[in-house]
Amino acid sequence: MMRTKALPDVPRWAVLAAHAVPLITLPSGLWRLALVAGLPVTQDAELGALGVGETVYVVSLSVVSELLALLTLGLVRSWGEVFPLWLPFLGGRRVNPAAATGAALAGAAGLCALAAWGVYASYADLGPGIPATAAQNALLIACYAPLAAWPVLLVAVAVAYHRRRRHGEGHGGRAGQYGAGRPTASSWV
Repeated sequence: MMRTKALPDVPRWAVLAAHAVPLITLPSGLWRLALVAGLPVTQDAELGALGVGETVYVVSLSVVSELLALLTLGLVRSWGEVFPLWLPFLGGRRVNPAAATGAALAGAAGLCALAAWGVYASYADLGPGIPATAAQNALLIACYAPLAAWPVLLVAVAVAYHRRRRHGEGHGGRAGQYGAGRPTASSWV
C-alpha cells in the first residue's frame, strides 16, 4: 500500500486527489517540453526551432504549472497548516485557513477561466492552429485532456481543507498539534 506524508485527519480521498493534481499536469508539460526539444509533436515545418523567447516561455509555463500543481499537496500536509521554518519571515507561523482556501479557490476559478477562453478561442478561430496529423492530434488531446480535472480536484481538496481546519480549530480538534492554541492576529498570514 502506498504511504503518503499527509496529516492523519485528512480524508483518504482528499490525499489521493491532492496527489493526482501534479500527475495530471505532467503530460501537458512533457508535451510542451517535447515541442521545445524539436520532437515531432506538430507537423508545422515552417516553425522550425522555437526562438529563445518562445523556448523560455514554454519551459517556464511547464515549470510554473507543475509548481502550482504541487502546491495542492499543502492542503493535505503539515506545511499547509504551519509554514516551513526555512521560509523567510513566515517560517513557523500558522497558515491562515481562509487565505489558503481562498487562494486555492481563486486558482481553480482562474483555471476555469483559462479553459473557457481556450475553448472560445478555438471555436472562434482566434489563434493559429497547430497543424498536426491524426496521431499528433490524439497525442495533444491525450496530454491536455487530464487538465480538465485540475480545477475540480483543487476545489474538492480545498473544501476538505477548509472543513477540516474550521472544525479542528473551533472544536478542540487537531489544530493544537501544529499551533499552540489560537495565534495572535499579527501572526496570521
